[in-house]
Amino acid sequence: MTESPAYFVFDVESVADAQLVSKVHFDGKVPESEAIRKYRDELLAATDKDFIPYTFQFPVSVVIAKVAADLSLMDVVALDEPHYRSHEICDKFWRGWSAYRQPTLVSFNGRSFDVPLLELAAFKYGISVPAWFAVTTKTFDQPRYRFNSKYHLDLYDVLTNSGLSRFNGGLNLVANMLGKPGKMGTQGYMVQDLYDAGEIQRINDYCKCDVLDTYFVFLRVNVLFGKINRREERKLVKNTKDWLTSKAESNEAFKQYLDNWGDWQNPWQDDDTETTA
Repeated sequence: MTESPAYFVFDVESVADAQLVSKVHFDGKVPESEAIRKYRDELLAATDKDFIPYTFQFPVSVVIAKVAADLSLMDVVALDEPHYRSHEICDKFWRGWSAYRQPTLVSFNGRSFDVPLLELAAFKYGISVPAWFAVTTKTFDQPRYRFNSKYHLDLYDVLTNSGLSRFNGGLNLVANMLGKPGKMGTQGYMVQDLYDAGEIQRINDYCKCDVLDTYFVFLRVNVLFGKINRREERKLVKNTKDWLTSKAESNEAFKQYLDNWGDWQNPWQDDDTETTA
């Protein structure tokens, strides 16, 4: 039997729903063709940021790195590739989580954005997710309970003590601490404009690279937890690089990631004799 993944390391990219923005935010008084731009202009004038709230958005990319119990990378998949239909993306995410026996979700700040977005999309599309909501279970045992890391490990929460500190720099910062590419030209604030320009594949390639960054941060967090040591982490990183190299010829995102690859600068001299805590 093929081993089931123990973890889904994932990321979501989303765009605004012009119909919803026009009808709800502007009471139908602004045409759909103008609604998103007008709303972004309002936000920019008020907050210096033009990111429309997730409640008005739908997913256009969900990428999952399937990770084994020993933390090795099994595969990286973009859901509903190459069609990237929002309802199918959402359905495949939740059905996949159930079909693979509820692997731990691993995200970077996914508790405040990615998961609520996917929950709201399930609501919008009429998708049942009984195991995730587990409404008859005690609150602290429910998968979506904020401090239940068995079902969702938010790396941002780990690094900020569940949001008690500010984390300037985000995923890009911690990826670069590990020598990994981080942001490579495309950034989250560009997704709406890329979608409007029909560049859905570029959005999904960007999402794949974010997932790879998240996976390497996940490995380092497991060093922090004492589940693996630095030597074991280096072996997992090397194996992942070899896997990416084997796929890069037919995958532009992996090729770009490898072209910008860097290795963590190890200051320790005794890692060959290190043992796991």
